[in-house]
Amino acid sequence: MAEKYPVMNGAEPFYFEGNSIGILVSHGFTGTTQSMRPLGEAYRDAGYTVCGPRLKGHGTHYEDMEQTVYQDWISSVEEGYQWLKQRCDTIFVTGLSMGGTLTLYMAEHYPDIKGIIPINAALEIPEMEAVKKLEGTRFLDAIGSDIKNPDVKELAYEKTPVRSVKEILKLMEMVKGDLHKISCPTLIFVSQEDHVVPPNNSQMIYDYISSKEKEIFTLKNSYHVATLDHDQSIIIEKSLEFIKRNL
Repeated sequence: MAEKYPVMNGAEPFYFEGNSIGILVSHGFTGTTQSMRPLGEAYRDAGYTVCGPRLKGHGTHYEDMEQTVYQDWISSVEEGYQWLKQRCDTIFVTGLSMGGTLTLYMAEHYPDIKGIIPINAALEIPEMEAVKKLEGTRFLDAIGSDIKNPDVKELAYEKTPVRSVKEILKLMEMVKGDLHKISCPTLIFVSQEDHVVPPNNSQMIYDYISSKEKEIFTLKNSYHVATLDHDQSIIIEKSLEFIKRNL
């Protein structure tokens, strides 16, 4: 299904060519590449090759998102991974929220991934479960821009398609069931206070993955979109240390 609407200004995918180490960077559900661009640029500045794909149906209009299924979002990330594979020997993956879920998915299916950095990754969002029973409602209120810093706004949809919520529920369930397949080094970031994804999701990831090297780092001054929040520099610094350590 082709997208009907143009890409919003600031929601474009980004590609930075650098050295032979690649970093795949994924944004979240109803969000855009804007939420991950600061990380992507920091990784670029450190010399790495970076790909920040725009997930299908995102960054245009929520009616486009309504027409997509979770397999489309996986394909968007896999295309970014293939772009990096053509240029790099080593690949790390990071993502925010559903981007974190997709990061976990990639580690479950691509054992050559060197390490992953899920940020407030989603496995279970109890509030979304009620949507399964909704009949006749197409759109819900927005879930974007859960940011503690009052001066920052996330570029995200102003409505959430019900059909898309049903898709992310399927994706989360599938990824959660395969967590034991992940064995690569993992750095998990979790915001202490998150109004979108319950923080216990990150503990579940830590408990269920098979990785010998795994760490949870708690962000004390950010809400859900931590990559645009007060702790952004901490995420950048710690993730760069993690990448360097695992090369």
